[in-house]
Amino acid sequence: MNRPPLQRFTLNDLRAARAHGHKVPMLTCYDYTSAKLMHEAGVPMLLVGDSAANVLLGHTSTIPIQLDFLIELTAAVRRGAPNCLVMGDMPFGSTHASVEQGVMNVVRMVQLSGCDCVKIEVAEDHAPLVKRLADAGVAVVAHLGLRPQSVGVLGGYKAQGRSAAAAMAIVSAAMNMQASGAAAVLLEAVPPIVSECVAQSLDIPVIGCGAGPACDAHVVVAHDLFKLTSSQPKFVPDLGSLGPAVKQILSRYVDEVAAGRYPATEHNYEMPPAERDAFTSARKGG
Repeated sequence: MNRPPLQRFTLNDLRAARAHGHKVPMLTCYDYTSAKLMHEAGVPMLLVGDSAANVLLGHTSTIPIQLDFLIELTAAVRRGAPNCLVMGDMPFGSTHASVEQGVMNVVRMVQLSGCDCVKIEVAEDHAPLVKRLADAGVAVVAHLGLRPQSVGVLGGYKAQGRSAAAAMAIVSAAMNMQASGAAAVLLEAVPPIVSECVAQSLDIPVIGCGAGPACDAHVVVAHDLFKLTSSQPKFVPDLGSLGPAVKQILSRYVDEVAAGRYPATEHNYEMPPAERDAFTSARKGG
């Protein structure tokens, strides 16, 4: 399907979408080529998530990925998707030691990648950092609910906010983050009743990742959407699968090379006839 060129999408557009009840699609993205395709397809928001640790590097958690690597990926996505709202993710350990350390690392992310905002998996003690960054003009998206960087404490990749107390804690944390200056909240793996309460309690946009229809925007991991991962979370829509098509192309390439059909004449670079004759003569003379 041909879509009109994507106009520059900003946080103001996300706020306007919330005000008018329009839902905004968002995908994870980790490279220039994919970003260009998503940009051309009209995806307005891209998250360069620490999930790259899983889908790009093969780690079993997001913990090992490094800040410098995420900065490089985010910069590549920025180049590929100039009109998208690009969100850089702050990896494990990059904002935990102190407010000063957090500010320094977030500033590096923004300056070196050109991202529009940063996502931080937050706890209550991140409020001073969020405030300091907001005061400095940095748009922070506060990640609540399932926080993959805290999977050791949470006891696995489990939905959060499933008890009344846990749900109230998420609502309270979201309100605290808004009061601290967060530009938006991202809720991952929480029941719809929780995200609905958060959305009703806040004035800022709420981005959902498996968090129900009340959210203003929705994000899924692109590799899950394409079914390139071994299994997909239940909240990922079933829109097709790239895996079989990619495997078919790879298998055909293997067969073409093995059978000697590739490379063929049409794949070769030829010398001009005079240069070819001169080369042939030089070889014979040698």
